[in-house]
Amino acid sequence: MKLSVIILAAGQGTRMKSRLPKILHKVAGKSMLERVVTTSRSLDPTAIHVVYGHQGEQVRNELSHLDVNWVEQTERLGTGHAVRQVNPYLRDDEKVLILYGDVPLISKETLEDFIKSTPEDGVGVITAVFNHPGQLGRIIRDHSGNFVGIVEYKDANNYERQIREVNSGIYVIPAKYLKEWLPLLSNNNAQKEYYLTDALAMAVKRGISVITVIPLDNEEVLGVNDRVQLSEMERYYQDMKVQELMLAGVTVLDPARVDIRGDITTGHDVTLDVNVILEGTVTIGCNTSIGANCIIRNSVIGPDVTIEPNSIIEDSEVAQGCSVGPFARLRPQSKLAENSKIGNFVEVKKSTIGKNSKVGHLSYIGDAQVGDDVNVGAGSITCNYDGVNKHKTVIGKGSFIGSGSQLVAPVTVGEKAFIGAGSTITKDAPDSELTLSRAKQTTLQGWKRPIKKEEDSCVE
Repeated sequence: MKLSVIILAAGQGTRMKSRLPKILHKVAGKSMLERVVTTSRSLDPTAIHVVYGHQGEQVRNELSHLDVNWVEQTERLGTGHAVRQVNPYLRDDEKVLILYGDVPLISKETLEDFIKSTPEDGVGVITAVFNHPGQLGRIIRDHSGNFVGIVEYKDANNYERQIREVNSGIYVIPAKYLKEWLPLLSNNNAQKEYYLTDALAMAVKRGISVITVIPLDNEEVLGVNDRVQLSEMERYYQDMKVQELMLAGVTVLDPARVDIRGDITTGHDVTLDVNVILEGTVTIGCNTSIGANCIIRNSVIGPDVTIEPNSIIEDSEVAQGCSVGPFARLRPQSKLAENSKIGNFVEVKKSTIGKNSKVGHLSYIGDAQVGDDVNVGAGSITCNYDGVNKHKTVIGKGSFIGSGSQLVAPVTVGEKAFIGAGSTITKDAPDSELTLSRAKQTTLQGWKRPIKKEEDSCVE
Protein backbone atom coordinates (compact mmCIF):
# COMPACT_ATOMS: atom_id res chain seq x y z
CA MET A 1 0.00 0.00 0.00
CA LYS A 2 1.05 3.59 -0.57
CA LEU A 3 2.04 5.59 2.49
CA SER A 4 0.68 8.97 3.55
CA VAL A 5 1.90 10.83 6.63
CA ILE A 6 -0.10 13.06 8.98
CA ILE A 7 1.84 15.23 11.43
CA LEU A 8 -0.24 16.78 14.21
CA ALA A 9 1.14 20.21 15.04
CA ALA A 10 -1.79 22.36 16.15
CA GLY A 11 -1.20 22.45 19.91
CA GLN A 12 -0.70 25.71 21.76
CA GLY A 13 2.20 24.61 23.96
CA THR A 14 1.40 26.92 26.87
CA ARG A 15 3.93 25.22 29.16
CA MET A 16 6.77 26.45 26.95
CA LYS A 17 5.87 29.98 28.15
CA SER A 18 7.02 31.43 24.84
CA ARG A 19 5.78 33.71 22.09
CA LEU A 20 7.26 31.20 19.67
CA PRO A 21 4.97 28.28 18.74
CA LYS A 22 6.16 25.13 20.50
CA ILE A 23 6.88 23.20 17.32
CA LEU A 24 9.26 25.95 16.13
CA HIS A 25 11.53 25.51 19.13
CA LYS A 26 14.74 23.85 18.03
CA VAL A 27 16.62 20.67 18.80
CA ALA A 28 20.22 20.76 17.55
CA GLY A 29 19.58 23.87 15.49
CA LYS A 30 16.48 22.64 13.63
CA SER A 31 12.84 23.18 14.61
CA MET A 32 11.04 20.16 16.03
CA LEU A 33 8.44 20.16 13.28
CA GLU A 34 11.04 20.33 10.51
CA ARG A 35 12.85 17.37 12.06
CA VAL A 36 9.66 15.29 11.92
CA VAL A 37 9.00 16.36 8.32
CA THR A 38 12.57 15.46 7.31
CA THR A 39 12.26 12.01 8.88
CA SER A 40 8.88 11.53 7.22
CA ARG A 41 10.30 12.50 3.85
CA SER A 42 12.95 9.76 4.18
CA LEU A 43 10.12 7.18 4.11
CA ASP A 44 9.18 8.29 0.56
CA PRO A 45 5.46 8.92 1.24
CA THR A 46 3.01 10.04 -1.42
CA ALA A 47 2.11 13.05 0.74
CA ILE A 48 2.86 14.69 4.08
CA HIS A 49 -0.06 16.50 5.71
CA VAL A 50 0.71 18.92 8.57
CA VAL A 51 -2.25 19.82 10.77
CA TYR A 52 -1.56 23.26 12.18
CA GLY A 53 -3.53 25.64 14.38
CA HIS A 54 -2.05 27.87 17.09
CA GLN A 55 -0.10 30.80 15.57
CA GLY A 56 -0.52 29.02 12.27
CA GLU A 57 0.55 31.92 10.08
CA GLN A 58 3.88 32.17 11.90
CA VAL A 59 4.43 28.43 11.58
CA ARG A 60 3.71 28.43 7.85
CA ASN A 61 5.88 31.48 7.20
CA GLU A 62 8.80 30.05 9.15
CA LEU A 63 8.59 26.67 7.41
CA SER A 64 7.34 27.76 3.99
CA HIS A 65 10.20 25.86 2.35
CA LEU A 66 8.78 22.50 3.43
CA ASP A 67 7.01 20.48 0.75
CA VAL A 68 3.91 19.57 2.74
CA ASN A 69 0.14 19.94 2.58
CA TRP A 70 -0.86 22.42 5.29
CA VAL A 71 -4.25 21.60 6.86
CA GLU A 72 -5.69 24.02 9.40
CA GLN A 73 -7.52 22.88 12.55
CA THR A 74 -9.49 25.95 13.54
CA GLU A 75 -10.82 24.38 16.75
CA ARG A 76 -8.61 22.29 19.03
CA LEU A 77 -10.97 19.44 19.90
CA GLY A 78 -8.51 16.58 20.30
CA THR A 79 -6.33 14.29 18.23
CA GLY A 80 -9.26 12.49 16.60
CA HIS A 81 -10.70 15.80 15.45
CA ALA A 82 -7.27 16.91 14.17
CA VAL A 83 -6.77 13.81 12.03
CA ARG A 84 -10.32 14.09 10.70
CA GLN A 85 -9.37 17.41 9.07
CA VAL A 86 -7.13 15.45 6.69
CA ASN A 87 -9.78 12.90 5.65
CA PRO A 88 -10.67 14.75 2.42
CA TYR A 89 -7.06 14.42 1.23
CA LEU A 90 -6.68 10.68 1.91
CA ARG A 91 -7.13 7.87 -0.59
CA ASP A 92 -8.64 4.53 0.36
CA ASP A 93 -5.63 2.59 -0.90
CA GLU A 94 -3.23 4.40 1.46
CA LYS A 95 -1.71 3.41 4.74
CA VAL A 96 -1.55 6.45 7.05
CA LEU A 97 1.32 7.06 9.47
CA ILE A 98 0.38 9.50 12.25
CA LEU A 99 3.19 11.47 13.90
CA TYR A 100 3.54 14.56 16.11
CA GLY A 101 5.35 17.84 15.59
CA ASP A 102 6.57 17.88 19.18
CA VAL A 103 8.05 14.35 19.09
CA PRO A 104 11.14 15.38 17.14
CA LEU A 105 13.54 12.45 17.40
CA ILE A 106 11.54 9.48 16.18
CA SER A 107 13.98 7.64 13.92
CA LYS A 108 13.66 6.46 10.35
CA GLU A 109 14.77 2.98 11.44
CA THR A 110 12.02 2.65 14.05
CA LEU A 111 9.37 3.88 11.62
CA GLU A 112 10.50 1.58 8.82
CA ASP A 113 10.30 -1.42 11.16
CA PHE A 114 6.92 -0.22 12.42
CA ILE A 115 5.41 0.17 8.94
CA LYS A 116 6.81 -3.18 7.81
CA SER A 117 5.46 -4.95 10.91
CA THR A 118 1.92 -3.62 10.57
CA PRO A 119 -0.33 -5.91 8.47
CA GLU A 120 -1.67 -4.35 5.29
CA ASP A 121 -5.23 -4.45 6.60
CA GLY A 122 -4.30 -4.01 10.25
CA VAL A 123 -3.57 -1.22 12.69
CA GLY A 124 -0.25 -0.53 14.41
CA VAL A 125 0.75 1.46 17.48
CA ILE A 126 4.20 2.17 18.90
CA THR A 127 4.34 1.56 22.65
CA ALA A 128 7.10 1.92 25.23
CA VAL A 129 7.68 0.77 28.81
CA PHE A 130 8.78 3.36 31.37
CA ASN A 131 9.50 2.93 35.07
CA HIS A 132 7.80 6.27 35.68
CA PRO A 133 5.30 6.75 32.85
CA GLY A 134 3.75 9.92 34.27
CA GLN A 135 0.49 10.99 32.65
CA LEU A 136 0.87 9.15 29.36
CA GLY A 137 -1.98 6.96 28.12
CA ARG A 138 -1.79 3.34 29.28
CA ILE A 139 -1.90 0.23 27.06
CA ILE A 140 -4.58 -2.25 28.14
CA ARG A 141 -4.06 -5.95 27.36
CA ASP A 142 -6.07 -9.08 28.08
CA HIS A 143 -4.81 -12.11 30.03
CA SER A 144 -3.20 -13.48 26.87
CA GLY A 145 -1.28 -10.26 26.28
CA ASN A 146 -3.37 -9.15 23.33
CA PHE A 147 -3.99 -5.46 22.78
CA VAL A 148 -7.38 -4.42 24.05
CA GLY A 149 -7.29 -0.63 24.09
CA ILE A 150 -5.76 2.59 25.36
CA VAL A 151 -6.92 4.57 28.36
CA GLU A 152 -5.90 8.19 28.84
CA TYR A 153 -4.38 8.96 32.24
CA LYS A 154 -7.16 11.33 33.26
CA ASP A 155 -9.73 8.65 32.50
CA ALA A 156 -7.76 5.77 34.07
CA ASN A 157 -8.53 4.15 37.43
CA ASN A 158 -5.86 3.47 40.05
CA TYR A 159 -5.14 -0.04 38.74
CA GLU A 160 -4.73 1.19 35.16
CA ARG A 161 -2.40 3.97 36.29
CA GLN A 162 0.00 1.32 37.61
CA ILE A 163 0.55 -0.01 34.08
CA ARG A 164 4.02 0.92 32.78
CA GLU A 165 3.41 0.27 29.08
CA VAL A 166 2.32 3.53 27.47
CA ASN A 167 0.97 4.81 24.20
CA SER A 168 3.38 6.87 22.08
CA GLY A 169 0.50 8.22 19.98
CA ILE A 170 2.25 7.07 16.80
CA TYR A 171 -0.04 4.90 14.65
CA VAL A 172 -0.36 3.24 11.28
CA ILE A 173 -4.00 3.00 10.20
CA PRO A 174 -5.45 2.32 6.73
CA ALA A 175 -7.06 5.46 5.34
CA LYS A 176 -10.33 3.67 4.67
CA TYR A 177 -10.70 2.97 8.40
CA LEU A 178 -9.93 6.56 9.38
CA LYS A 179 -12.65 7.80 7.04
CA GLU A 180 -15.11 5.35 8.56
CA TRP A 181 -14.23 5.64 12.25
CA LEU A 182 -13.36 9.28 12.87
CA PRO A 183 -16.89 10.62 12.29
CA LEU A 184 -18.10 8.12 14.92
CA LEU A 185 -15.84 9.34 17.74
CA SER A 186 -17.42 10.70 20.93
CA ASN A 187 -16.09 13.36 23.31
CA ASN A 188 -17.68 11.73 26.35
CA ASN A 189 -14.52 11.82 28.47
CA ALA A 190 -12.74 13.89 31.13
CA GLN A 191 -11.27 16.36 28.63
CA LYS A 192 -14.32 16.60 26.35
CA GLU A 193 -12.11 15.83 23.36
CA TYR A 194 -12.31 13.42 20.44
CA TYR A 195 -9.60 10.89 21.17
CA LEU A 196 -7.83 9.17 18.30
CA THR A 197 -7.20 6.29 20.71
CA ASP A 198 -10.91 5.44 20.55
CA ALA A 199 -10.40 4.49 16.90
CA LEU A 200 -8.15 1.66 18.03
CA ALA A 201 -10.91 0.40 20.33
CA MET A 202 -13.16 0.30 17.27
CA ALA A 203 -10.55 -1.82 15.49
CA VAL A 204 -10.48 -4.31 18.37
CA LYS A 205 -14.28 -4.44 18.50
CA ARG A 206 -14.45 -5.27 14.80
CA GLY A 207 -11.78 -7.98 15.04
CA ILE A 208 -9.16 -6.04 13.09
CA SER A 209 -5.57 -6.92 13.99
CA VAL A 210 -3.84 -4.35 16.22
CA ILE A 211 -0.10 -4.91 16.60
CA THR A 212 2.33 -3.05 18.86
CA VAL A 213 5.98 -2.24 18.16
CA ILE A 214 8.58 -0.82 20.53
CA PRO A 215 11.08 1.82 19.36
CA LEU A 216 14.84 1.29 19.16
CA ASP A 217 15.15 3.71 22.07
CA ASN A 218 12.41 4.98 24.38
CA GLU A 219 13.62 8.58 24.05
CA GLU A 220 12.54 8.54 20.42
CA VAL A 221 8.86 8.68 21.37
CA LEU A 222 9.10 11.34 24.06
CA GLY A 223 7.29 14.59 23.41
CA VAL A 224 8.35 18.10 24.39
CA ASN A 225 5.95 20.14 26.52
CA ASP A 226 8.27 22.55 28.35
CA ARG A 227 11.82 23.85 28.23
CA VAL A 228 13.09 21.24 30.68
CA GLN A 229 11.96 18.48 28.33
CA LEU A 230 13.41 20.43 25.40
CA SER A 231 16.83 20.49 27.07
CA GLU A 232 16.57 16.77 27.86
CA MET A 233 15.80 16.06 24.20
CA GLU A 234 18.78 18.19 23.16
CA ARG A 235 21.08 16.29 25.50
CA TYR A 236 19.83 12.92 24.26
CA TYR A 237 20.40 13.97 20.65
CA GLN A 238 23.89 15.28 21.37
CA ASP A 239 24.89 12.14 23.26
CA MET A 240 23.67 10.01 20.38
CA LYS A 241 25.51 12.03 17.71
CA VAL A 242 28.76 12.24 19.66
CA GLN A 243 28.70 8.48 20.17
CA GLU A 244 28.30 8.04 16.41
CA LEU A 245 31.36 10.23 15.83
CA MET A 246 33.48 8.36 18.35
CA LEU A 247 32.50 5.01 16.85
CA ALA A 248 33.54 6.41 13.46
CA GLY A 249 37.06 7.09 14.72
CA VAL A 250 36.82 10.59 16.21
CA THR A 251 38.44 11.45 19.53
CA VAL A 252 36.12 13.70 21.52
CA LEU A 253 37.94 15.00 24.57
CA ASP A 254 34.74 15.70 26.51
CA PRO A 255 31.58 14.22 24.93
CA ALA A 256 29.36 16.43 27.09
CA ARG A 257 30.89 19.60 25.63
CA VAL A 258 30.55 19.15 21.88
CA ASP A 259 27.44 20.18 19.93
CA ILE A 260 26.40 18.62 16.63
CA ARG A 261 23.83 20.68 14.76
CA GLY A 262 23.82 19.22 11.28
CA ASP A 263 25.13 16.47 9.03
CA ILE A 264 28.75 15.69 9.87
CA THR A 265 31.13 13.48 7.88
CA THR A 266 34.56 12.70 9.35
CA GLY A 267 37.66 10.70 8.53
CA HIS A 268 39.65 8.68 11.03
CA ASP A 269 41.73 10.14 13.85
CA VAL A 270 39.95 13.49 14.01
CA THR A 271 40.21 15.21 17.40
CA LEU A 272 37.58 17.57 18.80
CA ASP A 273 38.43 19.60 21.89
CA VAL A 274 35.85 21.04 24.28
CA ASN A 275 33.05 23.38 23.23
CA VAL A 276 33.36 22.66 19.52
CA ILE A 277 30.14 23.40 17.59
CA LEU A 278 29.57 21.79 14.17
CA GLU A 279 26.63 23.24 12.24
CA GLY A 280 25.02 22.51 8.90
CA THR A 281 26.89 20.26 6.48
CA VAL A 282 30.47 19.76 7.63
CA THR A 283 33.15 17.42 6.30
CA ILE A 284 36.37 16.88 8.26
CA GLY A 285 39.32 14.93 6.87
CA CYS A 286 41.57 12.41 8.58
CA ASN A 287 44.11 13.48 11.22
CA THR A 288 42.57 16.91 11.64
CA SER A 289 42.53 18.58 15.04
CA ILE A 290 39.95 21.18 16.07
CA GLY A 291 40.77 23.19 19.17
CA ALA A 292 38.57 24.40 22.00
CA ASN A 293 35.70 26.84 21.44
CA CYS A 294 35.67 26.58 17.64
CA ILE A 295 32.57 26.92 15.44
CA ILE A 296 32.53 25.28 12.01
CA ARG A 297 29.50 25.84 9.81
CA ASN A 298 28.78 24.44 6.32
CA SER A 299 32.44 23.91 5.51
CA VAL A 300 34.88 21.33 4.16
CA ILE A 301 38.00 20.80 6.25
CA GLY A 302 40.68 18.66 4.62
CA PRO A 303 43.03 16.11 6.20
CA ASP A 304 45.99 17.00 8.44
CA VAL A 305 44.51 20.41 9.28
CA THR A 306 44.98 22.19 12.60
CA ILE A 307 42.22 24.55 13.73
CA GLU A 308 43.53 26.40 16.76
CA PRO A 309 41.19 27.44 19.61
CA ASN A 310 38.52 30.13 19.34
CA SER A 311 38.30 30.13 15.55
CA ILE A 312 35.17 30.43 13.39
CA ILE A 313 34.87 28.91 9.92
CA GLU A 314 31.69 29.31 7.87
CA ASP A 315 30.85 28.32 4.29
CA SER A 316 34.54 27.84 3.50
CA GLU A 317 37.04 25.27 2.27
CA VAL A 318 40.29 24.43 4.04
CA ALA A 319 42.67 22.14 2.14
CA GLN A 320 45.13 19.55 3.41
CA GLY A 321 47.82 20.61 5.83
CA CYS A 322 46.48 24.08 6.59
CA SER A 323 46.64 25.83 9.93
CA VAL A 324 43.98 28.27 11.13
CA GLY A 325 43.96 30.39 14.28
CA PRO A 326 43.86 30.88 17.16
CA PHE A 327 41.14 33.55 17.12
CA ALA A 328 40.82 33.45 13.32
CA ARG A 329 37.68 33.85 11.27
CA LEU A 330 36.99 32.49 7.80
CA ARG A 331 33.86 34.11 6.44
CA PRO A 332 31.80 32.69 3.55
CA GLN A 333 33.50 31.78 0.25
CA SER A 334 36.98 31.60 1.69
CA LYS A 335 39.28 28.95 0.22
CA LEU A 336 42.63 27.94 1.65
CA ALA A 337 44.94 25.90 -0.60
CA GLU A 338 47.31 23.22 0.69
CA ASN A 339 49.61 24.07 3.59
CA SER A 340 48.51 27.69 3.86
CA LYS A 341 48.37 29.39 7.24
CA ILE A 342 45.89 31.83 8.71
CA GLY A 343 47.18 33.09 12.05
CA ASN A 344 45.82 34.73 15.16
CA PHE A 345 43.23 37.50 14.84
CA VAL A 346 43.10 37.19 11.04
CA GLU A 347 39.84 37.54 9.12
CA VAL A 348 39.38 36.21 5.58
CA LYS A 349 36.27 36.88 3.50
CA LYS A 350 35.43 35.69 -0.03
CA SER A 351 39.08 35.14 -0.85
CA THR A 352 41.43 32.41 -2.04
CA ILE A 353 44.73 31.86 -0.28
CA GLY A 354 47.34 29.99 -2.35
CA LYS A 355 49.54 27.05 -1.44
CA ASN A 356 52.09 27.65 1.34
CA SER A 357 50.93 31.24 1.77
CA LYS A 358 50.80 32.86 5.20
CA VAL A 359 48.63 35.54 6.71
CA GLY A 360 50.04 35.45 10.18
CA HIS A 361 48.76 38.19 12.46
CA LEU A 362 46.02 40.79 12.88
CA SER A 363 45.17 41.11 9.19
CA TYR A 364 42.07 41.32 7.00
CA ILE A 365 41.90 39.72 3.55
CA GLY A 366 38.63 40.42 1.73
CA ASP A 367 37.62 39.90 -1.92
CA ALA A 368 41.17 38.89 -2.73
CA GLN A 369 43.07 36.36 -4.79
CA VAL A 370 46.32 35.52 -3.05
CA GLY A 371 48.80 33.38 -4.99
CA ASP A 372 51.12 30.64 -3.79
CA ASP A 373 54.04 31.29 -1.40
CA VAL A 374 52.84 34.75 -0.38
CA ASN A 375 53.64 36.27 3.02
CA VAL A 376 51.26 38.91 4.36
CA GLY A 377 52.77 40.81 7.26
CA ALA A 378 51.06 41.69 10.52
CA GLY A 379 48.34 44.32 10.46
CA SER A 380 47.95 44.39 6.68
CA ILE A 381 44.55 44.76 5.07
CA THR A 382 42.88 44.73 1.68
CA CYS A 383 40.67 47.82 1.44
CA ASN A 384 37.94 46.16 -0.60
CA TYR A 385 34.95 48.42 0.10
CA ASP A 386 34.62 52.00 -1.16
CA GLY A 387 31.41 52.62 0.76
CA VAL A 388 29.20 51.42 -2.09
CA ASN A 389 30.89 48.62 -4.03
CA LYS A 390 33.35 45.80 -3.33
CA HIS A 391 36.58 45.57 -5.33
CA LYS A 392 39.15 42.83 -5.86
CA THR A 393 42.78 42.62 -4.81
CA VAL A 394 45.17 40.27 -6.64
CA ILE A 395 48.48 39.33 -5.04
CA GLY A 396 50.86 37.39 -7.27
CA LYS A 397 52.73 34.29 -6.17
CA GLY A 398 55.89 34.71 -4.16
CA SER A 399 55.06 38.26 -3.07
CA PHE A 400 55.86 39.77 0.31
CA ILE A 401 53.47 42.28 1.88
CA GLY A 402 55.19 44.27 4.63
CA SER A 403 53.51 44.77 7.99
CA GLY A 404 50.90 47.48 8.35
CA SER A 405 50.24 47.78 4.62
CA GLN A 406 46.96 48.82 3.04
CA LEU A 407 46.14 47.52 -0.43
CA VAL A 408 43.39 49.77 -1.81
CA ALA A 409 41.31 47.76 -4.29
CA PRO A 410 41.01 47.38 -7.17
CA VAL A 411 44.73 46.73 -7.24
CA THR A 412 47.20 44.05 -8.38
CA VAL A 413 50.49 43.19 -6.73
CA GLY A 414 52.75 41.39 -9.19
CA GLU A 415 54.60 38.13 -8.73
CA LYS A 416 57.57 38.19 -6.31
CA ALA A 417 56.81 41.83 -5.58
CA PHE A 418 57.80 43.42 -2.26
CA ILE A 419 55.58 45.95 -0.53
CA GLY A 420 57.38 48.01 2.07
CA ALA A 421 55.98 48.00 5.59
CA GLY A 422 53.48 50.74 6.36
CA SER A 423 52.63 51.42 2.72
CA THR A 424 49.30 52.46 1.26
CA ILE A 425 49.19 50.95 -2.23
CA THR A 426 46.66 52.51 -4.61
CA LYS A 427 48.25 51.54 -7.94
CA ASP A 428 49.40 48.22 -9.34
CA ALA A 429 52.82 47.09 -8.08
CA PRO A 430 55.09 45.45 -10.67
CA ASP A 431 56.69 42.00 -10.51
CA SER A 432 59.91 41.52 -8.56
CA GLU A 433 60.21 45.17 -7.47
CA LEU A 434 60.03 46.95 -4.13
CA THR A 435 57.04 49.28 -3.95
CA LEU A 436 56.34 51.52 -0.99
CA SER A 437 54.66 54.76 -0.06
CA ARG A 438 55.68 56.62 3.06
CA ALA A 439 55.67 60.19 4.28
CA LYS A 440 59.11 61.66 4.98
CA GLN A 441 60.25 60.95 8.53
CA THR A 442 61.07 64.12 10.44
CA THR A 443 62.70 64.74 13.81
CA LEU A 444 62.12 68.14 15.46
CA GLN A 445 65.26 69.16 17.31
CA GLY A 446 64.68 70.72 20.73
CA TRP A 447 61.11 69.52 21.02
CA LYS A 448 59.88 69.44 24.60
CA ARG A 449 57.26 67.18 26.07
CA PRO A 450 54.06 69.04 27.05
CA ILE A 451 53.59 69.72 30.77
CA LYS A 452 50.20 69.45 32.37
CA LYS A 453 49.00 72.83 33.62
CA GLU A 454 47.98 73.15 37.24
CA GLU A 455 44.36 74.20 37.74
CA ASP A 456 43.83 77.59 39.43
CA SER A 457 42.59 77.27 42.97
CA CYS A 458 39.50 79.19 44.01
CA VAL A 459 39.49 80.63 47.54
CA GLU A 460 36.49 82.61 48.79
